[in-house]
Amino acid sequence: MQRARIKLASTDINKINDVCTFIRDIADKTGVMMKGPVPLPRKSLKITTRRAPSGEGKATWERYQLRIHKRLIDLGLDERALRLVMRVPIPEGLNIEIEML
Repeated sequence: MQRARIKLASTDINKINDVCTFIRDIADKTGVMMKGPVPLPRKSLKITTRRAPSGEGKATWERYQLRIHKRLIDLGLDERALRLVMRVPIPEGLNIEIEML
């Protein structure tokens, strides 16, 4: 059976969870098989910088971290369900990728 693979990525976990619930509701309404959302490993981007730009004074450091959360959903390929998924409101800052398998 053919399916659509949906990959979601964002820095805000709540945005991903909201879109996942929309997709789950669509799968329940249309009766399409759905696997997921499967949590993928989180990617952490870390930057450490010196507080004093001149180098004078104490050696104090600022630490910044950006976390990217990811989810994977496999959805049975149905034309009606796929059209509804395309109309899901996608918040700003969320990357979505739909791939046909």
